[in-house]
Amino acid sequence: QVQLVESGGGLVQAGGSLRLSCAASGRTFSSYPMGWFRQAPGKEREFVAAISASGGSTAYADSVKGRFTISRGNAKNTVFLQMNSLKPEDTAVYYCAVPKYYSAGSVYTTRNRYDYWGQGTQVTVSS
Repeated sequence: QVQLVESGGGLVQAGGSLRLSCAASGRTFSSYPMGWFRQAPGKEREFVAAISASGGSTAYADSVKGRFTISRGNAKNTVFLQMNSLKPEDTAVYYCAVPKYYSAGSVYTTRNRYDYWGQGTQVTVSS
């Protein structure tokens, strides 16, 4: 059974940093692309960042480009999201996700490409 567990969320002041982690289990995720999404109250879940299986390709939403960095752990079953220069508008529940089907080397930026989701971790940025 696929399980994704996010951690690392919390309360931080504007301009601060947080590092989110997502641990995946239930399959050999070293060959899967992975992604991060977020959902603020009253808003749709939106794409944040994604990474290919090898970690060689990444994609970011324009709103986080230059501030957030996605990476994979050495065992490739963990994905991280380093968030710097946080803004109040970054406040949301952050989710990691994995697709069931994928093409080699792909990076997916749309929600409908992902099938497995974690429970989310809350990030709150105060002004």
